Amino acid sequence: MKKIGLTGWILIFMAAGIAAGLLIHHIASASSISRFSDSMSILTDVFLRLIKMIIAPLVFSALVTGIAKLGDIRAVGRIGGKTLAWFLAASLLSLILGMVVMNIVHTGHDLHLPVPSGEDLQPLASSSLSFKTFVTHVFPRSIMEAMANNEILQIVVFSVFFGIATAAAGEKGKIMIRALEAVTEIILRVTGYVMNFAPLAAFAAVAAILSIKGSEILISYGKFILIFYFSVLALWAILITISYLWIGKKVFVVLGNVKDVVLLAFSTASSEAAFPKLIEELEKSGCPNKIVSFVLPLGYSFNLDGSMLYMTFASLFIAQAYGIALSFQTQVIMLLVLMLTSKGIAGVPRAALVVIAGTLSMFHIPQQGLLLLLGIDQFMDMARSATNVVGNSLATAVICKMEGVLED
Repeated sequence: MKKIGLTGWILIFMAAGIAAGLLIHHIASASSISRFSDSMSILTDVFLRLIKMIIAPLVFSALVTGIAKLGDIRAVGRIGGKTLAWFLAASLLSLILGMVVMNIVHTGHDLHLPVPSGEDLQPLASSSLSFKTFVTHVFPRSIMEAMANNEILQIVVFSVFFGIATAAAGEKGKIMIRALEAVTEIILRVTGYVMNFAPLAAFAAVAAILSIKGSEILISYGKFILIFYFSVLALWAILITISYLWIGKKVFVVLGNVKDVVLLAFSTASSEAAFPKLIEELEKSGCPNKIVSFVLPLGYSFNLDGSMLYMTFASLFIAQAYGIALSFQTQVIMLLVLMLTSKGIAGVPRAALVVIAGTLSMFHIPQQGLLLLLGIDQFMDMARSATNVVGNSLATAVICKMEGVLED
């Protein structure tokens, strides 16, 4: 009898979470539901904390060794240029797809959702999204502070400098490379231990949200959720097709190897949770460590295909719900603003909502409209997190092919 793998256990526990959440919602009192949700949130919080404790040392050690092994600064620039060009194209594709779909279906108009009271909206720090703040925030004041806060983009910047310096240090640099390779191997082993708790975390996350919201949240916003999920599948199909042109049938090997990781990101609504295991699975797919260690951390800061798609959906949905007509030129400008302000938001709780809030204020759309989406943000986050993982996996394999190092 075939042993049940991680995917099977996650699916089983997710189904159990749905059943438990709906049961609690229908038979328990409001206070009991609140206590149940709080209890379940402990499990998900603990699991995500365990994952987050791995992120900073893994990104640093993996990226530094990846850059140092490249050895040649020109190689870093060449690979980095190809990587960023791919990320830019994928991001634009995601934004444009979201704009096209929302202009066809006009979901906001169809739902006729009530305008919420401004007093009910918790203030979001949209003022922090200025261009100056974004640029200066990229560069860390302290690497310790960046690691303590899991600021992936800041860690990437420091790691690039550190990796180049390590490569230039010659024999002394090789000592550091060997040490960081050992750190990476140990952290990946820790990841294996933590991943054993993934099914339980998936159960808790699904049960908690459904116990509070019940099935009505799926019914009330069913059309919006359904259209978004179909758009996500369309984006997957487009990315897979484009990747197929570069790497052929290898694309299906990559997707087969990362399926557990994609499901983990979907069930926990966190692409961070997938990062440590994703490195290992991409290496199994034939992607050399030196490329994976360089491209993947950059992808987590610059290649958020699912988040891009969602932010376009959400911004236009809110505008439509208020009956605000946006011209084609205005929508294009909105896409470019989202492209800029979304960089580096990976791993920040509800960061997409903060970006959307800043964008809405720029185009004089009431920020109170975010209340229309807060109730279903968890379900949206599940799809966009999984899409971020798929996009970064395919991007890494394509960059390896461009460099001629993708193994059979």
